[in-house]
Parts: sequence; C-alpha cells; structure tokens
Amino acid sequence: MQFLVLAYDGKDAAAPARRLAAREAHLAGARRRKAEGRTVAGGAILDEEGRMIGSAAIVDYPSRAELNEWLKTDPYVTGGVWVDIQVQPFRQAV
Repeated sequence: MQFLVLAYDGKDAAAPARRLAAREAHLAGARRRKAEGRTVAGGAILDEEGRMIGSAAIVDYPSRAELNEWLKTDPYVTGGVWVDIQVQPFRQAV
C-alpha cells in the first residue's frame, strides 16, 4: 500500500543543524529503501528562500504498522529533526 508522508522540521534555531547532522544517515536509508522498492519518490520541502524545512515522500509498505516501524528508526526522527509527521494512504495515478 502506498502512503504520502509529509514531515516538517522543528522551527527552533537549532533545527537546521539537527537536519544537517542527521542528513547523511537519513539519505543512506532512503537510498536503501529505494533499492528495496519501499520509497517511490522523496525529497525536501523548501521555504520561499530555498531552505529545507521538511520532507515529502511516497512510500510503499504492506501496512501502516510497517511504515511506522521505519519511521521509529529514521535518523530524522531519532535525531529530533521531524517534529510534525503526517501520513495519508496514497494511490499514484501516473
């Protein structure tokens, strides 16, 4: 089942530093999940000045419970980067 994940970073002054500190580990996991067929598409949400303020992803997991297991271990979650995560079932049309 596909899901749309919208995850927003904290807005405190240290949020960009937390993102940068966890970024390489997060991207390594994203590349692995892409190779496994779990990540369909993903990338950064930007503000008007082009700064990263969150992430969006379309992922494919058998269940919401399995998606939640990934989220619990993602470096952006364990590193305190994502503070508001929204998940919706999704059906890719094109």
